[in-house]
Amino acid sequence: MIKTENLSKIFRTEEVETKALNNVNLHVKEGEFVAIMGPSGCGKSTLLNIIGLLDNPSEGAYMFNGKEVGKYKEGSRTQERKGNIGFVFQSFNLIDELTVFENVELPLIYLKIKASERKRLVNEVLERMNIGHRTKHFPQQLSGGQQQRVAIARAVVANPKLILADEPTGNLDSKNGMEVMDLLTELNRQGTTIVMVTHSDRDANYAHRIVNLFDGKIVTESRKDPALV
Repeated sequence: MIKTENLSKIFRTEEVETKALNNVNLHVKEGEFVAIMGPSGCGKSTLLNIIGLLDNPSEGAYMFNGKEVGKYKEGSRTQERKGNIGFVFQSFNLIDELTVFENVELPLIYLKIKASERKRLVNEVLERMNIGHRTKHFPQQLSGGQQQRVAIARAVVANPKLILADEPTGNLDSKNGMEVMDLLTELNRQGTTIVMVTHSDRDANYAHRIVNLFDGKIVTESRKDPALV
């Protein structure tokens, strides 16, 4: 599903050039659960943004579902993301002025799905995330764990092939964090490919494979038997 070849990302100002990614070669198969780890500033989030078609590489190639997408302009990247990629962020990124239902409904509106079908899909996914009793609440009326459940519901409501999670338990206590990781694991077992950036060894152990970045390069990879996850 994901293939990068000699992928590099350079950020330039008038005085400074920073190489955030340096010849990264990463392959992710459909159905895998991959954790990306490394110290702050090593390029984890930059790599996730490129995989998620939020940014382009400076050099190298990026293949997504068999297509070279690394040079796509913003409009083409947006179209490619729709229905294919869901995002889960550390800070939830819910819209405070919208109810739980309306937050989860947003991706379906962008996909121009009719209202009756949107209602069915949103209610189904909220029940699946055990948050169906909160549809009319606003984000600030929910606990952190509940907000992240809503964010995951929003990420998966359009049944994307890929979920990208950036520190999904970073703002949660251990109990809520484990519940979120269990949700992601269950989604992966149902066939969704997951790429997760994390600082947490505990969270990384849910993955099939751990990729370690340092100074913009992949320095080690380790695999585990999916049957043991």
